[in-house]
Amino acid sequence: MQNRIMELLSCRTLHHRMLPLFLVVIALQRDSCAQELPPADTIWTASDTLSEDIDPVADAADCLKDLRWTRSSFQVSAASVSGDNGDLHLFFPSPRPIGDARNDVVCLEWYAARNETGDVIEAPAFVVIHESGRSMSVGRIFARGLNAMGFHTFMIHLPGYGTRRTELSDKPEFLLTGLRQGIADVRRARDAVASLPFVDHSRIALQGTSLGGFVAATVSGLDRGYYKSFVLLAGGNIAEVVLEGAKDAAKIRQKLQDAGISTEQIRQIARQIEPLRLAHRVDAQNTWLYSARYDTVVPPASSAAFAAAARLPAEHHIVMSANHYSGVLFLPAVFAQIRSFMAE
Repeated sequence: MQNRIMELLSCRTLHHRMLPLFLVVIALQRDSCAQELPPADTIWTASDTLSEDIDPVADAADCLKDLRWTRSSFQVSAASVSGDNGDLHLFFPSPRPIGDARNDVVCLEWYAARNETGDVIEAPAFVVIHESGRSMSVGRIFARGLNAMGFHTFMIHLPGYGTRRTELSDKPEFLLTGLRQGIADVRRARDAVASLPFVDHSRIALQGTSLGGFVAATVSGLDRGYYKSFVLLAGGNIAEVVLEGAKDAAKIRQKLQDAGISTEQIRQIARQIEPLRLAHRVDAQNTWLYSARYDTVVPPASSAAFAAAARLPAEHHIVMSANHYSGVLFLPAVFAQIRSFMAE
């Protein structure tokens, strides 16, 4: 069509008054090439790529057996967003359903990467795991911050949060038992994202903060499905964090104790999702841990234990001079480092 337009423009018999019309045609043709997200009713088919390798460490093999699921194909559907929490919401079935129809459908908030003119572009992606707060505000800060640097970001709603909140969510024991399902959901999220257009399928990374950081640490030990992993304000020894940590950890501890859950039961539940059991399987060269020197919610010993068990290079464990909450002041530097690490 463009060749025909240029031919007509070169014709001497073409009256100069027709030029604006042809310029409009050219402009419309250029606009038709703009890249937009798929419509809200789009459905994609994805497939699980979870590794089925056998770990020689008996305890790790038992842990994997408890966390894995039978691989299958599944559908990812898109829905419109009423507020500003993403450009589209994506839904897919949890690979480890617990029998609650609402909770068993996983939601991802898609913040699309765009160029200067607003067109959606192909770019690497992040699956972001939020903290324990019901508003998931820190998770969205990371999703929006990473998106602003040119990444597609997908903030996942863990079991009991956001679109998955049900009566089950208020049961104290679900604070820990729901994470077992959440670990599987986060790993499947990688394959859901890989089914989408505009995503660089070879570079889908993982980021989690606090509660989400513990989930990210365990997911990173399931297999090496994610391109790179960034764990913030988390580590290992979940039971000790719950039983000894201050503030947020203390609130969780109190809820569990009020529900009659004993210390031994807390240890048993936490063991099912313990990152240290799989830490030796982590891809140390592509995993970074950010901890806070004065953290009383997730004590530095928790982060150090994970760094040691995962054999992270010293430069992959960044210790911030902050506590669990003032670490927000370091976010600009953290974002800059993550962008640099993703480019390596």
